[in-house]
Amino acid sequence: MTINKLRSALCLCLLGASVAFALPATAQTAAAPTANSIAERLQSLYPATHFGAVNTTPWPGVFEVVMGANLAYVDESGQYFLFGHLFDMKAQRDITAERKEAQTRVDFAGLPLADAVKDVRGTGARTLAIFSDPDCPYCLKLETEIKSLTDVTIYTFLMPIASLHPGARSKAIAVWCSRDRVAAWHALMLRDETSPARECPHPVDRNIALGERLGISGTPTLVAADGRILPGAASSAQIEAWLARATASAEGPATNASAAR
Repeated sequence: MTINKLRSALCLCLLGASVAFALPATAQTAAAPTANSIAERLQSLYPATHFGAVNTTPWPGVFEVVMGANLAYVDESGQYFLFGHLFDMKAQRDITAERKEAQTRVDFAGLPLADAVKDVRGTGARTLAIFSDPDCPYCLKLETEIKSLTDVTIYTFLMPIASLHPGARSKAIAVWCSRDRVAAWHALMLRDETSPARECPHPVDRNIALGERLGISGTPTLVAADGRILPGAASSAQIEAWLARATASAEGPATNASAAR
């Protein structure tokens, strides 16, 4: 959608909102509501509905409500809801998209990196985690794409999805129990060379549980050092640009984005 179309859509939203969010004069003179008071009102009005966090927005009198993976906007009365994207046209920002991305961010520092296959390339300056299934065709494609990545440390969490690939768990365990895990992983994913079946203490089941806690339901899923998630087999160019955003974020001013899970 072009900016002009967005501007037109926003004008229509504002026109409708000017009516929907209008409050009686008596209410307008009352004490200004807070996010906490709005949360209490919503729970009182809709006791059967589960609401997440309630936050203020740059739009006076309008609050953001987290509803599962979705965001909604509500007025002070709690009666009128708006589902869609909130734009700051002056700053050319999609505020809703930014907030949704912040909701899905992972606390990278909290990841159990000791449970991942660690591959250091070049300086290893950039950091990336990948949740991968040995029998996932998209994971195979991703490994081909990331062969060219340099100066990066890749932590691969072996996360076989048994419902789709019944034999993947044994392959993941064999990789982990190999003397050289990185070499075994590359041999499997790039040359289809399966490691001999082995048994040893392994983190595969913990990795599966970790993925579930983080809301990662498919492979491959990439996690940048700043917590952003990139699902699917992206191209090497897309991954390079995506990693560059993490570097810029680390070098720039701090943000208030945090993990929601």
